[in-house]
Amino acid sequence: MMEFLEQTFYHNTIMQWVKALAVILITIIIGKILFWVFKNIIKKITAKTKSNFDDILVFSIEKPIVMGVSILGFWIAFKMLDFGNSFTLFINHAFTFIIIINVTWFLAKLVNALIEEYLVPLAEKTENDLDDQLIPIAKKTLKALIWTLGIVVGLNNAGFDVAAIIAGLGIGGLALAMAAKDTVSNIFGGVMIFTDKPFKIKDRIKIGGFDGFITEIGIRSTRLKTLEGRIVTIPNSKFTDGMVENVSLEPNRKVVLNLGLTYDTSHDKMQLAMDILKEINKNNTSTEENTLLSFNSFGDFSLGILFIYYIKKEADILQTQTDMNMEILKRFNENNLEFAFPTQTIFNIPVK
Repeated sequence: MMEFLEQTFYHNTIMQWVKALAVILITIIIGKILFWVFKNIIKKITAKTKSNFDDILVFSIEKPIVMGVSILGFWIAFKMLDFGNSFTLFINHAFTFIIIINVTWFLAKLVNALIEEYLVPLAEKTENDLDDQLIPIAKKTLKALIWTLGIVVGLNNAGFDVAAIIAGLGIGGLALAMAAKDTVSNIFGGVMIFTDKPFKIKDRIKIGGFDGFITEIGIRSTRLKTLEGRIVTIPNSKFTDGMVENVSLEPNRKVVLNLGLTYDTSHDKMQLAMDILKEINKNNTSTEENTLLSFNSFGDFSLGILFIYYIKKEADILQTQTDMNMEILKRFNENNLEFAFPTQTIFNIPVK
């Protein structure tokens, strides 16, 4: 048995491979145990404290620390083996990069959690909506900045010449700028949204055939939730070169009704119909007092009445329309005011 374990396989004995594998398995088990401890013990302890900072810290560190233990196990295992100088140097650089990325992951999670815990509630309490729009952008910007710095530091510590890489990227700067002209246009559009404020989060708008509510305003694009519940991502450049209808800014909702009564309706009945419409609008608390009312046409099949009323901004539009229409139907039926429908009268002319 010992002879078998002493056999060499890729510059290392089988015994060395077994020991390295054992270290990896042990550290993975330790990582699982740590994760269980964080989830079932430490989280319960921090939940009882008055401050939420320890909860945020535990949430941010639990997965990165478990990952860090696993990385440490792999690093110890590789240190126990002999792969030659060049490959060992590569492994050391790779582990250095991975460890820095793991720390970056922790910092990104921590910053995001702190913003959600402390800044978002403060923004929700303020009357100004600008901070509500800027916080999502700030989150994404900080996240991108942390990851960019983490990758740069990781590559630098892994032995790469970061300055040379950046200089190399600069050579293709012109081509990149040409390719990114749409992105620049979208970013400019995002700036215009923040300065001109054609709409804000939770506003209902209409643009390019889409009708819905703004859920997020980003530096490059804006998300709109349609009335069907679908999410539409719209490049911000569309708001600078297109027309946007902000439905939420309407002072009230205009409703136009064209009612037609039969041709046997008398003068007095027509006047009664218009008086009833005025009264219905006056008695409804969800409509404005001003209306437009007119006996406006002698149609092919009916005597036309144009009735325009306005629903208050804070009222339920669909329910108000239902209430108005139901009351009109009820009152007209009670007063024998008949609605017209397309009819034809055929005269039989005797042939001599």
